[in-house]
Amino acid sequence: MLNQLTISELTKKLAQREVSARETMQSCLDQIAKVDGKIHAFISHDAADALQQADAADKELTAGVKKPLLGVPIAIKDVIAVKDQPLNCGSKILGKFISPYNATVIEKLKDAGAIIFGRLNMDEFAMGSSTENSAFGVTRNPWDTTRIPGGSSGGSAAAVSADECIASLGTDTGGSIRQPAALCGCVGMKPTYGRVSRYGLVAFASSLDQVGPFTKDVRDSALMLSAISGHDVKDSTSIPHPVPNYAAALNGNVKGLKLGLAKEYMVGGLDPQVSAALQAAVKQYEKLGAEIVEISLPHTEYAVATYYIVATAEASANLARFDGIRYCDRVPGNDPIELYSKTRGHGFGPEVKRRIILGTYVLSSGYYDAYYLRAQKVRTLIRRDFLNAFEKVDAILTPTSPTAAFKIGEKTGDPLQMYLSDIFTISCNLAGICGISFQGGFTENPKLPIGLQLLGKPFGEETMLKLAHAYEQSTAWHKEKPTI
Repeated sequence: MLNQLTISELTKKLAQREVSARETMQSCLDQIAKVDGKIHAFISHDAADALQQADAADKELTAGVKKPLLGVPIAIKDVIAVKDQPLNCGSKILGKFISPYNATVIEKLKDAGAIIFGRLNMDEFAMGSSTENSAFGVTRNPWDTTRIPGGSSGGSAAAVSADECIASLGTDTGGSIRQPAALCGCVGMKPTYGRVSRYGLVAFASSLDQVGPFTKDVRDSALMLSAISGHDVKDSTSIPHPVPNYAAALNGNVKGLKLGLAKEYMVGGLDPQVSAALQAAVKQYEKLGAEIVEISLPHTEYAVATYYIVATAEASANLARFDGIRYCDRVPGNDPIELYSKTRGHGFGPEVKRRIILGTYVLSSGYYDAYYLRAQKVRTLIRRDFLNAFEKVDAILTPTSPTAAFKIGEKTGDPLQMYLSDIFTISCNLAGICGISFQGGFTENPKLPIGLQLLGKPFGEETMLKLAHAYEQSTAWHKEKPTI
């Protein structure tokens, strides 16, 4: 089935005209019709527009045009702007808002020849770890539909895992690509801050957000990263750093590379099966010739608290624009204050309100120094920990999530337990480094994916991808599919 192919497999078949882009796109649409009623990865998709793009791709393929993603169907998280498509951020506050322009990452994917289709479900404004906070309903894990797919990019992970698209885009503010990739059994990449343009991404926390790909294997992640990376003058945080051919580095040779194990990541609450998968990966890397080095990241214990101060403060500022005046569904009031409060009270869900209130509190005049300023200082220490560690090692190996996917509704009543789901992913965003989650095995009874994470140096994606690819190709986990 064409929808089950990887990007590298599909592009070869398309280039040799063994299959057409229309056939591939139709295969994905058929799979959505078959399984998305159970999973709900998509909020919406325009089949006619997708097939029209596929026909245009076929004309280019017939003419011998060479583009790295020509004819590849890619679905998009509902927080990234695609011209003339809905942009709701998983929230009802934006009503029937249609994006008037393309995000830079969308322009880059289109330049690479990709077919851009569908809006993928997510936690409202990317705030959550389970995709239970969407105004459009809960997304379910393809491996077990009674369980969450992770979040906030749960729709992006579930769609790739269920073969409803060939690849997808998500965003990662504190683990929102890597954690759902781990729980759904696919590959999720969070690039270095500044590596990929944020222009056209609706901001949650501007100093933490990054756009990245979900793919079926590590090679596809490298292909996607090459396509979406690069300096963008429209994004003041974009860094002019050369974009290598990431896929060219995937030669399987990791001999002599040093892989760090942080003693602070061996925490209580880590599922024994996740711990066993990590230890098995350590042995596998040693067989492949990598050297394992114990390292210390001493400020790890402060990461979750620091993150939830910085992220909520930035969310409070960024979401102030959703006021019913400039755009979004307005609830009338007798004066501006009443209009604002009614509009925001009606339009935002409970988790978004919780974070706006937290963020407003830590930015208030009496508490700014005690909370926000102190959190920024601790953030600097966390980044310094990583930079010191990277003087000794080439990458750091960790679990992605402390457990496999949990049951829908299991943690909704306890926000703190939900926040702790991101304990291994948050530091990466605070430090501005890169991270990737890939398949590390399965739990038993029930069979659920276990994700492993590699953290790399700033702009160290090449080495990180090489290490992830070598492990992936030496195991068979990534070839298994859920039975939906």
